Order: sequence, then C-alpha cells, then structure tokens
Amino acid sequence: MFRFGEPIYIYLLLVLPVLVGLYLYSNHLRRKRLRAYGDPSLLARLMPDMSKFRPDVKFWLLVAALAMMAFMLARPQFGSKMETVKRQGIETVVALDISNSMLAQDVAPSRLDKSKKLLSRLIEKFNNDKVALIVFAGDAFTQLPITSDYVSAKMFLESIHPSLIATQGTDIRGAIDLAMKSFTPNEGVGRAIVLITDGENHEGGAVEAAQAAVQKGIRVFVLGVGSPDGSPIPAEGTNEFRRDKDGNVIVTRLNEEMCQEIAKAGNGMYVRVDNTNHAEKALNAEIGKLAKADVETQVFTEFDEQFQVLAWMALLLLVAEVLLLERKNPLFKNIKLFKQD
Repeated sequence: MFRFGEPIYIYLLLVLPVLVGLYLYSNHLRRKRLRAYGDPSLLARLMPDMSKFRPDVKFWLLVAALAMMAFMLARPQFGSKMETVKRQGIETVVALDISNSMLAQDVAPSRLDKSKKLLSRLIEKFNNDKVALIVFAGDAFTQLPITSDYVSAKMFLESIHPSLIATQGTDIRGAIDLAMKSFTPNEGVGRAIVLITDGENHEGGAVEAAQAAVQKGIRVFVLGVGSPDGSPIPAEGTNEFRRDKDGNVIVTRLNEEMCQEIAKAGNGMYVRVDNTNHAEKALNAEIGKLAKADVETQVFTEFDEQFQVLAWMALLLLVAEVLLLERKNPLFKNIKLFKQD
C-alpha cells in the first residue's frame, strides 16, 4: 500500500508549470531581441562558444530536481505488510428498512434520510468496533459485510435508496435472520442488531427471529421511524403523493406496538426516531454498555519512508545542472581542431 506522509507538499508541483511558462516566455523575448540585432545565423557564428541546447538542458534538470524535492517533502511511504491486530471492540449489524414508506416526511427531511444521518453519526463514534449494513424491504440483502472500515461504511450508507430492492414489504424476520449470519466467529464480543424501520406491512415472524438472536447472545435494538398518526408517501419526481389502486392517497403509520414487541423479545431497547437527537443518544448509551472483547482487524503496518531515494535523485540532478556549462567545453573544441589539423 502506498501513501504520502505529508501530502500537502504535493501542491508544490503547481509551481513548476508557472516556472516553465516564465522560462519559455523569457526565451521568446531573448530570441526577439537577438533578431533585432541582426541575422540569427550570423550572430551564432559570432558567438561560437555559446551552446544552443545546454541552457534548456540545465533548466529541465532544475525542474526535475524541484519535482523530486516536492515528492521528497511529501514523504512517500510503502506499507510493508498486512498485519492482523487485536483491539477491544464490539460488533454491530445495522438492518435498515428501505421500503417506499420510508420516504414519508413526518420526520425531516424524510424517514430514510433521517435514519441515514443517524447511522452516519453512530459510525463516527465507533472506535475499534466492527459494523455491517443490511438493507431490507420485501427482501433483505447485505449492503456491506462486517468491517472496521468506517469510511466505506459511510460511503455505502449514502448510496442507499428504496430502488435497491424491487420487492416491497417489510420482511423484518428476513433482515434479522441475515443479520445473525453476518457476525464474525469471535467469542466473547458484544453483539447487537440495530433494526431501523417504520414497521409497516410487517410480514410476521420478527418476534421469533429476535428471540433466536438472544439465544445466540445477540441483542436487538429497534428504532421506530415516523409518526403513529401517519403521513403520505411522496411520489418521487412529482409534487404528488402515492395512491392506491382506488386513487386514494396512501398514508403510512409507524407501528410502534410491533417495534416494542421485537425489542422486548430481543432483550434490547425501543426508541422512536423523531426530529430530535434523543434516539441517537439513547442508542449510543445502550451500545456503550455492551461487553468489549478482542476484535481482529487487518491493517497495514510498518510504513517505510522512501524519501531517501528521491533525495539522492534530486541531489544528482542539481550536481548535473551545476557541472553543465552553458558554453561549449573548450576541451572538446581543441579536440575538434586537433582532428582538423
């Protein structure tokens, strides 16, 4: 794995095009002044010791040396090996409902967007923990396998949309079953399933699935998103709301009773997600109580500094620039005259 220890110095390379532009412009002005004095071919014979190409070579040697120094200051490094390290942490599998009802806006900006923001902040608070991401509607599938790569977790989180699953519904049981299979085999580590849903169109079997999770040492926390009073579902791309086959506006309601039953069966906690940060704080507090154990994580270690090679290259280029004279070498001139004799 390659990286720069001080990548900000890479921006010094932006100076080089400016130097090249100034040099080319200076050459243009110099040639223009020489043409004002007389014929360039005649002037070249009057200055036999002046080299036409050496000043350019010296300049490009200097540019190359400056480029090497910019890369040197940025401290290029190579990871010499991948190492498995053990850190104290927990494992959390998030199961996020992405059915169309999650587009309702009784929680701003919408049930789904509020859930994604909550999860993003939750992931930011993880430290040496592992997280997996499952999305579900009528079906459930793994969006991100369990990992300690929080950057990837947040990236996958941003791409979540109801269009990922064509089958509509709320198969909570399928989501919990899949979540139970997503944990690592590590023993003694605290495990939690965070279920985020509005609970509408529940297909049954969720309570039994939560009970099965408890038997495996997994706690199930449920975040209910939305309002029991209900809200219409926006039809994307229009200013209208979704309607049923009879033309009536569809109103989606949070099924709190069902969410509470699942949390109770899963030895967890139920919290309603509203327009405050109450749910986030409550969930963080409960997850923080889980037992932490050694969690194996693969990381690159022993980043070796590589700037020494660039330093030697820059030094050699500078030495070559200094030793290379703009005038032709008199020694070579004498050798040429000697051959003519």
